[in-house]
Amino acid sequence: MRDSMQSASNALKNTVAEKCKKMGPEYVFAERVRRLFGANDEVRDSGLTEPMDVDKRKDLAYGDDPEQVLDLYFPSGTNGPLPTIVSVHGGGYVYGDKNLYRFYCMSLSQRGFAVVNFSYRLAPKYRFPAQLEDVNAAMQFVCAHANEYFIDPHNIFFVGDSAGAQMASQYLAAVTNPAYAALLGLAIPKFAVRACALNCGFYIPDPHKDKMLLKCYLQNPSQVQAEEMDVIANITADFPPSFVMTSNGDFLRERAKPFVDLLTTKGVEAEYHEYSPTDKELGHVFHCNMKEPYAKICNDEECAFFAAHVMR
Repeated sequence: MRDSMQSASNALKNTVAEKCKKMGPEYVFAERVRRLFGANDEVRDSGLTEPMDVDKRKDLAYGDDPEQVLDLYFPSGTNGPLPTIVSVHGGGYVYGDKNLYRFYCMSLSQRGFAVVNFSYRLAPKYRFPAQLEDVNAAMQFVCAHANEYFIDPHNIFFVGDSAGAQMASQYLAAVTNPAYAALLGLAIPKFAVRACALNCGFYIPDPHKDKMLLKCYLQNPSQVQAEEMDVIANITADFPPSFVMTSNGDFLRERAKPFVDLLTTKGVEAEYHEYSPTDKELGHVFHCNMKEPYAKICNDEECAFFAAHVMR
């Protein structure tokens, strides 16, 4: 029985691989990323259970596509609006969903926040700006149902990691720059973003280093030079205070400090945090690993940064 199931699984993988090859190199790349990241995340989350002191509202549709769903978390016993964290997951635009971020997001809720954990449509099946449109659609849903789910639209905070950090920074540039929002065709709902935490991100796409990611994400890689993708030019002094994090084992480590410096030159409050313990190497997006003691330190510090920016 086990042999037949393994054979069926291998046959399915081979079929998917062959289909990807026919569709193009970006689909082959996306499939490899999904297999690699999926295996790592399965190990990361093995044995974890959902905390009992967090209430959950799961699988709420914020759009018509099956991928456009979100979860909402808040501390058990909540009876009024809470400062709210919105999580934009990473995965190179091609991988990830809310299920893979549930333990991380629930841990943030345990620190006294309502948390929005949503899936978005993935590349290369869906290309830019579909993912940014999904971030905005999720926010439209959240703002429309704020009273129902203890959301405080006057105290919104964003977290994003890896490609999710790039997406979050781009969306927040649009939120705080109406001209950029109009250029992207985003009708931003009414809410006040107070701060963000950008984790292990690449922020400014590089057409050479990020070639395959951009081939997956954009209709045409030359779009990276287009005005719509020029996040830096559209960041203003109204961009939210930013906690920018990397680590000694983050393969995107070199991207963090220049982005902090850029924000600072724009007049934005920005803090650079590099987690580099002498006893171990902390990998890319280590903060999502609930078994890692340094993840607790990082997430505590980010939530303290948010708490300091809550508008009373």
